[in-house]
Amino acid sequence: MTPDELMSRSATPLSSPAWPPGPFVSYGVDSLDIVYRSDPEVLRRLVPEPLTVVEPLVRFSVTRMPDTTGLGDHAAAGQSVAVELGGERGYYLESMYLDSFPALALGRETAGFPKKLGCPRLYHDSDTLVGILDYGSLRIAVATMGYKHAPLDLDAAEAEVRTPTFMVKMARGHDGTLTACRLVRLPVQDVTMTGAWSGPARLQLSAHAMAPIADLPVREVVAARHLAFTGMCYGKAEVAHDYLTS
Repeated sequence: MTPDELMSRSATPLSSPAWPPGPFVSYGVDSLDIVYRSDPEVLRRLVPEPLTVVEPLVRFSVTRMPDTTGLGDHAAAGQSVAVELGGERGYYLESMYLDSFPALALGRETAGFPKKLGCPRLYHDSDTLVGILDYGSLRIAVATMGYKHAPLDLDAAEAEVRTPTFMVKMARGHDGTLTACRLVRLPVQDVTMTGAWSGPARLQLSAHAMAPIADLPVREVVAARHLAFTGMCYGKAEVAHDYLTS
């Protein structure tokens, strides 16, 4: 294998990369988002500068992606904190749990998604939309929402989905030293929304040493959204701040 051939591979292992070159488009996406008020001091200690926490809001999401090019059927759950950077509103992605190793490896290695293996599920239970997250054998989150109680404005819902996500991308060399430490900004490139609904909602988080989502306590649920897409695709991650050069 020549150096040019080696460097053309999308990922390791070289003989069978963990993910294909992309692009990656998700079809038939269903998502449950619950926005809640949390402890402002906890969030300020958690969120890295230069991001700022203006209002102590956290979004807990469970998303099912049954048809993603190159990755197949998988689901994800995560927590993100409402932040601002240079006057732009966004969400800092604090944690994310997936049931797909290819999607996990792709997100972590390319853009810095804080992904770990977990078992999220999104399903209907009679008149209720239910999102759950298991870590190992333990259930650590249960989110419930009344099923499609009230439609939301699609343009406003799409604008919320297009809010950029911020993450920290870290990499260390063979000797353990940091080779990269950057705050990255990830936009949503394309989204085709087919429905958006609200309803009464509750969120229960359980303490876990290795999946500490309950460290961002639920003080008050302020909004809930059930979102449906025919297609969604992330844009290219951009460097918003380089900690090694600033």
